[in-house]
Amino acid sequence: MTRFSLILLLAAMASALYLVHTQYESRRLYVELERAQAQARRLEIDNKGLQIEKRSQATPLRVEKLAKERLQMRTATPAITEYVSQKENAVTARTP
Repeated sequence: MTRFSLILLLAAMASALYLVHTQYESRRLYVELERAQAQARRLEIDNKGLQIEKRSQATPLRVEKLAKERLQMRTATPAITEYVSQKENAVTARTP
């Protein structure tokens, strides 16, 4: 009887230790999940901000301003347009 009681006591202790370990792991994984979700929310907010910034940077007015300032481009006008004739393969140019 004592041997059987000892085996039952050891089984109960092992079961209790396993239960404590499982609860600890569960709490640890829950905290890790919460951190990952918080980081995902932060990244989503950052992504939305970057999308807004991207849209504001790509406005036609800004692109035109940068083309004029950095690339020294100018608006095409009939005065500076070159026309290519397909029949004659000749180029007629109008210069300012």
